[in-house]
Amino acid sequence: MGRSAPKSLSSLSLGLKRKCKCYNGYFFNGYVFHSKEYGQGRKTYNIGVCVKGSTSNELEVDYYGRLEEVVEQEYHNEQNIVFFQMLLV
Repeated sequence: MGRSAPKSLSSLSLGLKRKCKCYNGYFFNGYVFHSKEYGQGRKTYNIGVCVKGSTSNELEVDYYGRLEEVVEQEYHNEQNIVFFQMLLV
C-alpha cells in the first residue's frame, strides 16, 4: 500500500466525463459494424457480434449477439473507451 498507483489507473479513478457519443455503426480493425436499426432495409450489413470468453476452469464460453448501439465514453484523462451494447441471442 505504500506504493503509488500508475498514472493511468489514478486518472481513471477520476471517473467519466458527463458526455458520451453514440453511434449507429463503428469501423474497427478493418471491420464495419452497424446496429440492427441502422442496417434494416440495406442490402448488406453486419450486426453480428461474437465475444470469445473463458471461465476459471479453462472452458471456453463464447457469447453471440446482435449489435444494438455503440457508445464512446471519455474519461478525465482524455482516454476514450468504446462499448458495444449487444443483445445476446
